[in-house]
Amino acid sequence: MTSIIIPNVDDDLEQRLKVRAAEHGRSIEAEARAILRLALGGSEGGATTRNLGDSIRAIVEPVGGIEFDIPPRKQMREPPKFE
Repeated sequence: MTSIIIPNVDDDLEQRLKVRAAEHGRSIEAEARAILRLALGGSEGGATTRNLGDSIRAIVEPVGGIEFDIPPRKQMREPPKFE
């Protein structure tokens, strides 16, 4: 595991990070890790296992999903004859 140091963090940003960490019951470092995981596409619990289908579902489920009109099937046409 690696450690990073972020110099020159302005006071307002640091204060907001402290408040957010306190709201979630975490240390500042744990909150920063959670923010990085979310920003980089991971999950709160660790490694991400989401695929494209899961990502699309996460977007459309909160708005009730999307219904598509599926056209009725047509009878198959005859295959070409090569004579």
